[in-house]
Amino acid sequence: MNHPINGQTIIRGYLVTLCAFGVLSRGVSAAAPPMPVPADSTSDQSADQSTGAAPMPFQSDLKLLQCANLIYAGNKSSTCFSDHFLTNVSEQTNLRVNKYFCTVRLDSDELFDFPFCVMSGNDNFALTEKERQQLHKYLAQGGFLLVSPGCSDPKWDSSFRQEIKVCFPEYPLRKIPMTHPIFSIVNPISRLVEENGRQVSLEGLEINGRLALVYSKEGLNDVAHASGCCCCGGDEIQDPEKVNVNIFTYAVLY
Repeated sequence: MNHPINGQTIIRGYLVTLCAFGVLSRGVSAAAPPMPVPADSTSDQSADQSTGAAPMPFQSDLKLLQCANLIYAGNKSSTCFSDHFLTNVSEQTNLRVNKYFCTVRLDSDELFDFPFCVMSGNDNFALTEKERQQLHKYLAQGGFLLVSPGCSDPKWDSSFRQEIKVCFPEYPLRKIPMTHPIFSIVNPISRLVEENGRQVSLEGLEINGRLALVYSKEGLNDVAHASGCCCCGGDEIQDPEKVNVNIFTYAVLY
């Protein structure tokens, strides 16, 4: 069941996790001494070649902050999006996180066990009506989505922009200024440069003043660390892990 807080609804399990690790307050310093998560039973998990992520237990662990790798539009998934940034989050902040993606269908109820999701892919796609309704509900109720196409694919970029317009006609994607906290909360980032040296920017979608989605058309997939990925990375942004650490930390603290 979802829980109302201050007139807003947040995804289930999110409040429990944040309270357990003391990160509800904005006063928590992202620059505090790191508290790495001890090694646990996930060490025997092998990489899933079909998704580029390690398979996780069927039941999500609400004692940890978790990130979902979305399956959508039938069987599309983020094959070439690396979860390596989650290890960096655990080492650079006091947040206790699951270091591996959990594969979750966009149209499933399990989506609401995850405060943060990634979405990527290649080629054209179209969401089902149920997936559109679910995405709207998830983001409107406090979830966060990090999005980028595989290999900077223009077809996927076009499909994603169309779907966001359908799901959120009242909330357009807008350029995120470099003064935004996502560029300083953990790693100081003064500019974003893509693989060929061109300066680029991120786009975001705000819902009632809250940043709920970050999009990079060039890519933040970090293909160098993506298991089972043959993608060249396209025009991927340089040092994507640093950017993703910041985005994840911002998403769970704000």
